[in-house]
Amino acid sequence: MDPIIRVENITYTYPDAPGPALDGVSLDILPGTFTAVLGPNGSGKSTLAKHLNAILTPASGRVLVDGMDTAGEADLLAIRRRVGMVFQNPDNQIVANVVEDDVAFAPENLGVEPGEIRRRVDAALTQVGMYELRLHAPHLLSGGQKQRVAIAGVLAMEPEVLVLDEPTAMLDPRGRREVLDAVEALRREQGVAVVLITHHMDEAVRADRVVVMDRGRVALDGTPEAVFSRRLELRALSLDLPDAAELLARLRDGGMDLPAGALTPEACAAAIKEALA
Repeated sequence: MDPIIRVENITYTYPDAPGPALDGVSLDILPGTFTAVLGPNGSGKSTLAKHLNAILTPASGRVLVDGMDTAGEADLLAIRRRVGMVFQNPDNQIVANVVEDDVAFAPENLGVEPGEIRRRVDAALTQVGMYELRLHAPHLLSGGQKQRVAIAGVLAMEPEVLVLDEPTAMLDPRGRREVLDAVEALRREQGVAVVLITHHMDEAVRADRVVVMDRGRVALDGTPEAVFSRRLELRALSLDLPDAAELLARLRDGGMDLPAGALTPEACAAAIKEALA
């Protein structure tokens, strides 16, 4: 299977920064996959996200989206149709006074025919569980609902990849769960590839693949089970294990015979029950 996004040895340095934000990063994103990108503050994970749909372009190396180089201005619109971006604060992405008008904003600006816009808006709001609130004012919604409206606005462009840059950082636990459930459903039911930038280890457990950034480079890359088995390396990067994995690790330190691959509360409970039995 060919990648929908190919990142080839890219570097990027912000003006007046003491060193590169990205330093030789290579990465492939396959269609329909769910990749979580972790890392301490300043590791380059958000800078990498902004390269995936040409908000930033590399100083060296290249990023290809469906074979199109993000450095080429002629393909910029086509690239951003394929790779949609959702940011941390949904208020910064909501531009209209009615939910359905906000979701319609991007396809209207792309010149999509009105009947097709109606279909896309209804479909996008249904996909994120917000159709019943389509006539509400966005400012009256909860944080999780606003973020789902922001995701619907990107989905109305019918992207092949959804990049989310710490979309739950400003949300309470309920809002976080709403957003992540919506994202997982999109990947499962619509085949949209997802790239999630997060500092919540428990969110990364949901992914197919975890990429850990450190000082502008890829430090670890593998399945959640493989990456979260590297406890000492993660600690050296000031990163924690998911809560369930941390509990099992401490119990193993105390002498219990427990597996390392149980990353969810359910799997953790089952492993402890089996060990006690």
